[in-house]
Amino acid sequence: MSQSSNFNIQCQQCPRLASFLGELKKKYPDYHNLPVAPFGDKNARLLIVGLAPGMHGANATGRPFTGDHAGILLYETLYKFGFSNCPESVSSNDGLKLKNCRITNAVKCLPPQNKPIGSEINTCNSYLAEELDTLKKGSVIIALGTIAHNAVLRASGEKLSAHKFGHAALHNINNLLLLDSYHCSRYNTQTKRLTEKMFHDVFKKAKKLIG
Repeated sequence: MSQSSNFNIQCQQCPRLASFLGELKKKYPDYHNLPVAPFGDKNARLLIVGLAPGMHGANATGRPFTGDHAGILLYETLYKFGFSNCPESVSSNDGLKLKNCRITNAVKCLPPQNKPIGSEINTCNSYLAEELDTLKKGSVIIALGTIAHNAVLRASGEKLSAHKFGHAALHNINNLLLLDSYHCSRYNTQTKRLTEKMFHDVFKKAKKLIG
């Protein structure tokens, strides 16, 4: 597992999140219940940015998109396009490895109702900014949803008004390429707001951009 050099697994800068995780440690003592570190290739040319850990997914397993519904389509897609050695991610010690790809979240801790507030997104943005600094020129960032999209822009020092979120929209930011996608959440996939083909097309585009 790769992670930012300043990533702090004991971070408690957001009182609401720290309190929530403290409550969950009593309810689910076997869960990770801590900030979730980025996962994947530290020299990756593709960075995927999600929203935040899921209650019974990353918050339980300690690995982004692992063990929850949103991870099913994501990891199948990564495998299909050669970014992973396995089509599913079930636990942090299942042997899965990412190739030329890293996954992180805009907010590293599980928020109540899966909804972080603005101050929490902003507090966590320094971690994301450092992650972006490690990317080589021409690398691709896939933002899963509007909050991830805006977090990437903030971390890059870009004006939000200059880059409007849109599925499959491409933006040039500081020698990096930001590619948007609807989030692969249960709601989006079950309502067909995001189909498998739509998601695959985003990754096909990303792979072509990476070259």
